[in-house]
Amino acid sequence: MTLPVAAGCAAPDQAAPLPAGLDLEKETVITGIVRSADDEPVPGAYVRLLDSTGEFTAEVVTSAAGQFRFFAAPGSWTLRALSRHGNGDTPVTAGRGVNEVAVTVA
Repeated sequence: MTLPVAAGCAAPDQAAPLPAGLDLEKETVITGIVRSADDEPVPGAYVRLLDSTGEFTAEVVTSAAGQFRFFAAPGSWTLRALSRHGNGDTPVTAGRGVNEVAVTVA
């Protein structure tokens, strides 16, 4: 017997458009792409959001195009990408609105 998969159990689609009605004057979005040392998108990478003290806050898996997205508070963050191509860290100072970031793994 095959059981149905419960809706909402999968991670959100990292390539989906931002939600309608999102007020970018009040919200902080950290979004971007994980790329290999050869500048190719890295699908299936785990991207971790670490706070200013290095503490783990959240994690997402990149889309087929290597995209990721976090909704966070303004401030200093570190993005840590872990993948079969290697790992990489990128510091981010995020303000209100959309903050575009690239993370390279090697």
